Amino acid sequence: QVQLVESGGGLVQAGGSLRLSCAASGRTFSSYTMGWFRQAPGKEREFVAALSWRGADTYYGASVKGRFTISRDNAKNTVTLQMNSRRPEDTAVYSCAAAGPYSSTNYDVLRRVSEYNYWGQGTQVTVSS
Repeated sequence: QVQLVESGGGLVQAGGSLRLSCAASGRTFSSYTMGWFRQAPGKEREFVAALSWRGADTYYGASVKGRFTISRDNAKNTVTLQMNSRRPEDTAVYSCAAAGPYSSTNYDVLRRVSEYNYWGQGTQVTVSS
């Protein structure tokens, strides 16, 4: 069982930066691929980024690649999403998710919501123009 709690959401101006954190419970955190998804009003949940349990594999959605960076600290059971060069279209509820243990490391698989078996409650991020 893994419980996830996000923090760090808020209001930021376009072009600014924001860092989201996700704290995970459980002793097997390092065996899970950790991902971030977002959902804007009236839209489907969208894959943002993931970092595999192997620690070296990172994956990004096309709309955030080059602007967002995902990282994890297995000693602290945390995963972080650093978001730079924010745009108004980045406004959404951002959710942390865990897939595993020892999930697939295939990009097309890790983009799927169904691959993740644990989810946080989400945190609102708003980017003003």
